[in-house]
Amino acid sequence: MDSRGFESINVIPFIDIMLVLLTIVLTTSTFIATGAIGVRPPQASPSSVPMEKSLRLEIDRSGQIYLEGNPVELAEMEGLLAGHNRETAVLIRADRQLALQGFVDVMDRMKQLGYNRISLQTEASP
Repeated sequence: MDSRGFESINVIPFIDIMLVLLTIVLTTSTFIATGAIGVRPPQASPSSVPMEKSLRLEIDRSGQIYLEGNPVELAEMEGLLAGHNRETAVLIRADRQLALQGFVDVMDRMKQLGYNRISLQTEASP
């Protein structure tokens, strides 16, 4: 009976698995840190008003609207916001390159739906 022990361990499959896991973690953490929607807000002087729980509405450069990260059309916003309290604050993040009319359309629609606590997120100016 030949009872030799292991002379070496093949670690290449272990390294492959660890590299895949590292790639997944780095990719996921990048989306969490920066947000999945590429919006560059306009600049303004900083405010010391604390943020409260609010609905997040984002408008990218092309005018696509996102409600809580999900793409929506302006016409379907009423149905999607039906379950929310009208006193809930709404935070709008609009890209600085967005045409003003796109932003005004969204603001007007939110006012028509009865939301009066609307704020615009900006970056601090240098």
